[in-house]
Amino acid sequence: MATAAVTERSGYARHTFRVRLSETARRELEAEWDRCRWIWNESVAKSKQVHQAAKVSGGIGTCGPAQLDRMLTEARARTPWLREGSSVPQQQVIRDFGKSRAKALGDIKARVPMRQRAGMPRYKKKREALPSLNYTRRGFRLKDGRLHLAGGIVVRPVWSRQLPKPPSSVRVYRDAVGHWWASLVVEAVTEQLPQTGRVIGIDWGVRETATTTSDAHDLPHAQHGGTAAQKLARYQRMMARRKPKKGQAGSNGYREAKRQTAKLHRKVGAQRQDTARKWAKKVVRDHDVLAVEDFRPRFLAKSTMARKAADAAIGATKNALVAMARKHGRIVHLVHPAHTTMDCAKCGARAKHALPLSERTYTCTACGVVSPRDKNSARVMLVRAGLQPGWY
Repeated sequence: MATAAVTERSGYARHTFRVRLSETARRELEAEWDRCRWIWNESVAKSKQVHQAAKVSGGIGTCGPAQLDRMLTEARARTPWLREGSSVPQQQVIRDFGKSRAKALGDIKARVPMRQRAGMPRYKKKREALPSLNYTRRGFRLKDGRLHLAGGIVVRPVWSRQLPKPPSSVRVYRDAVGHWWASLVVEAVTEQLPQTGRVIGIDWGVRETATTTSDAHDLPHAQHGGTAAQKLARYQRMMARRKPKKGQAGSNGYREAKRQTAKLHRKVGAQRQDTARKWAKKVVRDHDVLAVEDFRPRFLAKSTMARKAADAAIGATKNALVAMARKHGRIVHLVHPAHTTMDCAKCGARAKHALPLSERTYTCTACGVVSPRDKNSARVMLVRAGLQPGWY
């Protein structure tokens, strides 16, 4: 099983493939992760030590990548166990720690509310932290369909598609289910589709995940999470009964229940991603310009619709649509969602009061037009993007 990139950032795309491992390669990757985890924990300890020393002396302590690089060099010089591993993933651990710490300090300096802050880096526990190894261009190579990692580790990705260009970096990691994956970063390539001369407006919702100006392209709520809810509740009850006390390791039954829960979560996530990408490809193939509501579903997490909104996966569907459009050279207009349910797409008049969610029909008091509420909002997207909604 393999999944293609669903997001593109700064001209790069990420392609993720399942990895088949021999027993030797598995042991080598786990040993490499033990070294990287030790370096991360040492970095956390060093950061806390510097912070305490600065707090006592009243000065300013620094624990940036330069200081940690020196710490790593000294540790590799005196520890044969560290020298057995490659320096590439170990150095990347230092970089990742530096970014995490800088983000946390930046949030503190900017006085970000506590609930929104990125916490300071914490220790990675052996039984809880999942292996994740990052390799830059000099730390890996592709040869004869195999991925050769620094340190003599060879793994075999399941290639479901060709990479458009040589990768610049790779992350090899294990998920909560126990499967290994290789995520390769490559330069994004535009695959231009034929022009259709059609435009579409898209409004996000909970009853239907996406309502568009074209009835054939509406996306109904698939309810993948609802289908798996009963089985998920069973596994969660098993975890609750077997939950270990604080400081104790979980039993085999607890770990198995945890693995089954993660496996079900991954299955639901894959179903949502598959639905979103298939729908996005259909929309992008049939339209040149997309006017998409720039909807941020975060506020729904505190509402009575939180569970259904999460199951709809609006954010993931929107990201898949935007990434697919950029991949195929389509134009995307992100429309601000304010008052889209109150404006009339035909005459532009705005209702004096917001419509309650139970009201599913929009009636304009100015021009008298009557249309389904979500369809009117989808047409408003086109109007705000400067396109013709095409009343019919």
